[in-house]
Amino acid sequence: MSRPEMDALGWDSCDVILVTGDAYIDHPSFGMALLGRLLEAQGFRVGIIAQPDWKSPEAFRALGRPNLYFGVTAGNMDSMVNRYTADRKIRSDDAYTPNGEPNRRPDRAVTVYAQRCREAYKEVPVVIGGIEASLRRIAHYDYWSDKMRRSVLADSKADMLLFGNAERAIVELTHRLAAGESITDLRDLRGAAFMVPSGWQPSDAWLELDSLAVAAPTGDTPVHFMPQPGRDRAGRAEQRAHTVLRLPSFEQVEKNAVLDTHAARVFHLESNPGNARAMVQAHGERDVWLNPPPIPLNTPEMDHVYGLPYARAPHPAYGDAKIPAWEMIRFSINIMRGCFGGCTFCSITEHEGRIIQNRSEESILHEIEEIRDKTAGFTGVVSDLGGPTANMYRLACKDPKIESACRRLSCVFPDICENLDTDHGPLIQLYRKARAIPGVKKVLIGSGVRYDLAVRSPEYVRELVSHHVGGYLKIAPEHTEEGPLEHMMKPRMTAYDRFKRLFDKFSREAGKEQYLIPYFIAAHPGTTDADMVNLALWLKRNDFRLDQVQTFLPTPLALATTMWHTGLNPLKPVLGGKARAVAVTRGERARRLQKAFLRYHDPANWPLLREALKDMGRADLIGNGKHHLVPAFQPGGGGRGDGRRPVQANLRNGGKRPKRRIE
Repeated sequence: MSRPEMDALGWDSCDVILVTGDAYIDHPSFGMALLGRLLEAQGFRVGIIAQPDWKSPEAFRALGRPNLYFGVTAGNMDSMVNRYTADRKIRSDDAYTPNGEPNRRPDRAVTVYAQRCREAYKEVPVVIGGIEASLRRIAHYDYWSDKMRRSVLADSKADMLLFGNAERAIVELTHRLAAGESITDLRDLRGAAFMVPSGWQPSDAWLELDSLAVAAPTGDTPVHFMPQPGRDRAGRAEQRAHTVLRLPSFEQVEKNAVLDTHAARVFHLESNPGNARAMVQAHGERDVWLNPPPIPLNTPEMDHVYGLPYARAPHPAYGDAKIPAWEMIRFSINIMRGCFGGCTFCSITEHEGRIIQNRSEESILHEIEEIRDKTAGFTGVVSDLGGPTANMYRLACKDPKIESACRRLSCVFPDICENLDTDHGPLIQLYRKARAIPGVKKVLIGSGVRYDLAVRSPEYVRELVSHHVGGYLKIAPEHTEEGPLEHMMKPRMTAYDRFKRLFDKFSREAGKEQYLIPYFIAAHPGTTDADMVNLALWLKRNDFRLDQVQTFLPTPLALATTMWHTGLNPLKPVLGGKARAVAVTRGERARRLQKAFLRYHDPANWPLLREALKDMGRADLIGNGKHHLVPAFQPGGGGRGDGRRPVQANLRNGGKRPKRRIE
């Protein structure tokens, strides 16, 4: 991170300099550390510039000129999501900064950092990546400016964008640049996007992209992360490999809601590495070219990435400063990547893909021992074994051929696919071995449980409830009504009810008092005020009083964001007059009202709710009886009006208070 550190290592220069909007924490949960250690293992000298002063190029010259390229990311979070709330208000803290200090990164950090890198050393290639770049790789609606924006490639002037988990691409890119190739000639990398003149045609090398597969290393075979030829494909698959889809141009989607919705639909249908085609989108006189998505890492490769010699701590330069994101994950372990849920409001699928990438049991158990032996402050409690979800470990399609041909947006909506293997046996075995490690007192599950999958394995629910719940278990039904759930691509509440019965049953059998903590979203596309009334009544019947609640935040490239922006449904065909309208909640008051229904118990919301219920013809819900939603009177002095103190968490059953605040 500094010239003195380079001098101590005997380095006169760095091969690659990675620029990030996060503090540098040398742990595999942080992208810059993971890629830095991976490139180090390949023999490259890597420097990291963390949270630089972006107001001039000087901070980007701190480590000198990189021999190969600058790698730029906003960090583990999109910079706009990191800095602003769903109401577009600036957040008061930043979890990825020492002591949570705010304003240590710019808006649209990838674009700003890339431009400063170019100013610092004009001739050095700039490669952008991470979640911010991934979700802005084509023209997209930007909630914060309330307009369509161009691909981040056009705005940042970067030479290349690596989207998704980019281990394969970045290793091959770095080796080929080191061998003397020009970045403008590297057009055959999976998971790469770049800008080219209109009418550009790929070379023959690009046509082999679809047949690239990576052989699984066995025994002592080294893991190189280099693509190797796989089996030849013929017929329709070969035709698809040689096909490029042209999306509607930036100028078209900027002005035409139907074409914008169509572009989003096509984009998401081309997300399976087994059959995805390249895509191109015009931006004026230039094109943004997107190669097919990266091939997922196999288990030996995942083990290699997570087994690199991380310090598992923030860089010493931060001294005793507390970095909230590090404090949150220091005793947790990622056991897998990816998610096949396909929730329309979520960006995991667009970034990590739908195919689950698993670590081996041995690798995970070894990391627990590493935490036990090397991480300061460990008290014997592992805070999480999970990932994007808690219980998709080793779940996959039963037939690889079917998986490679599938074009479904979700493996679990509207129902769980009959080709999906839902066996939770390997995860149960992992849990049992993890808690048997000497020095481990408790293994908690902090990632969200996909309850529609969990009910397929009552034995898993028993294991989870009996041994891995710390009193409260978070799950995310997101809503109770079919309209919103359909537009979210979430299961109906019948699956939640089945899970709750199993949860309560196994909690009683274990002699434990435990509670489910459900999460809900207000103002999601497809949600009407009547839907929110029904959700509020469900909350009241089940004695839930929510403290921290979510309002839908339209993030780039999410299908729900397209719905919110265009008012049309990209889950169905839209061309030829087939577009279907979606109910959309816009405007500060309308969004505030839907959020207020989630906190029907808060006296501050009662005036707004009374007015809305009268306008909706539901004045029957105003009164002082148990069947009423809000009382007819307003208490004075800011109290809740019923003589009780406000509950500060999601809670059920008799108003018992939790031991800690649940956000």
